[in-house]
Amino acid sequence: MLFNSLEFLIFFPIVVAAYFILPKKLKQFWLLIASYYFYMCWNAKYIFLIFFSTVITYGSGLLLENIKTLPVEEKRRTRYKKLTVAFSFLLNLSVLCYFKYMNYFFSVIAAVFHAAHIELNVPAFDILLPVGISFYTFQALSYTMDVYRDEIYAEKNFFRYALFVSFFPQLVAGPIERSKNLLRQLDKSQKFSFEAAREGLLLMLWGFFLKIVLADRIALFVNTVYGDSQTYGGGYLIAATMLFAMQVYCDFYGYSVIAAGAAQILGIRLMENFHAPYFAASVAEFWRRWHISLTSWFRDYLYIPLGGSRKGKWRGHLNTMIVFLASGLWHGANTSYVIWGGMNGLYKIAGEIGKPLRDKMISVLKLNRNSLGHRMLQTVITFVLVDFSLIFFRADGLMDALRIMKQIIVVRNPWIFFDGSLYECGLDRANFWLMMFSLCILWFADYCKVKGIQVRQVIIRQDYWFRWLFIAFSICGILTFGIWGAGYDAADFIYFQF
Repeated sequence: MLFNSLEFLIFFPIVVAAYFILPKKLKQFWLLIASYYFYMCWNAKYIFLIFFSTVITYGSGLLLENIKTLPVEEKRRTRYKKLTVAFSFLLNLSVLCYFKYMNYFFSVIAAVFHAAHIELNVPAFDILLPVGISFYTFQALSYTMDVYRDEIYAEKNFFRYALFVSFFPQLVAGPIERSKNLLRQLDKSQKFSFEAAREGLLLMLWGFFLKIVLADRIALFVNTVYGDSQTYGGGYLIAATMLFAMQVYCDFYGYSVIAAGAAQILGIRLMENFHAPYFAASVAEFWRRWHISLTSWFRDYLYIPLGGSRKGKWRGHLNTMIVFLASGLWHGANTSYVIWGGMNGLYKIAGEIGKPLRDKMISVLKLNRNSLGHRMLQTVITFVLVDFSLIFFRADGLMDALRIMKQIIVVRNPWIFFDGSLYECGLDRANFWLMMFSLCILWFADYCKVKGIQVRQVIIRQDYWFRWLFIAFSICGILTFGIWGAGYDAADFIYFQF
């Protein structure tokens, strides 16, 4: 069930109405049933994978809590706890690897042997990737680690914990919530709040605008060019690559905002997943603003356990590269994703190594790093670097990405930016400029966020007639200018494939 589908627009009001009508003891059960039904709308049999992950991590949490009280020496107690965590990670990651990486691992092995002139008969498994498996697996594993670190008590109520793993607004594409935030909120009986519902509705409308009006419109241009990159070369690919950076942002940011809005109507606040990432002045800052829940997950549960930067500068760089390569692999079982992650890791490491030289140059040239021009230059350079790496994210495989990069570097048709040729790439003139106008709205909203201004709070502070008029016009605008398929089909979110 997609957020941008008619089914969800029927499903969600029913869930909300029943949730606030039902007595306190039944609220969690109702949300759990709704969450399982929400997921089963994709593939009912894969609900057993969520249940398996839930049982393993729930049992691991209880076992960790019991180990803490064992009458044995601390050293042995620590060893038992580590074995429990390893058992939980091994089982959960084994399921994830089977469904997501089995064919990829075999293809890599075959390629290695082929390079040594040895041909292997590698089996191909017909495996359908379960929607959201990477998200809910990481969320469940973070709970195990939090209990191990004594950051949260083991949850005794199985149904409440099952709801934490499967909470439907953020189940299939995040944000990857922490038990310290979501589980504690689920422990409370939420009462209906008109203010929270109003703010949640505004969030959902903003998310629908990002997805339906912007991301799906941009997709028409990007898919046209990348779908026939040999015909649309040079300047077309530059435009499509720049727009793809905005497409993937609007698509994923849109999902996160809709999820946050839906949860807020239910009285639950999810963590912020994006914070104006394209205003970042460095790659390191970009990754502090982009997919915050995943970046912080890798920081807390991989980078820090590896030693972080505590064991020396070069060990810290190695740990950074491991994290980015793992992040690339998390996104998909494809060498292109690993290269994309590796490129961003190299960007970050190069930025850290080159910082003393940059500081010296700024000092010698007497530049003001706080000036608007300096900040804009850094932001543009950061966008270009991140956008360049996204070629591997969007292209159909490694060789296609390398060919597209070559075509971009050797631009032989710069005139297409001025002669109207861009209006023939899936969007006519009106839709192209509507897309550009919508991107300006996004830029303004992100600029306000950077400056600490919450646009929805400004709207809420206006008179009631203005608020409701704004909501009515927003709904009409999304319905009128949104991109719909044949029969008003809803387009998938990009991150569902991860």
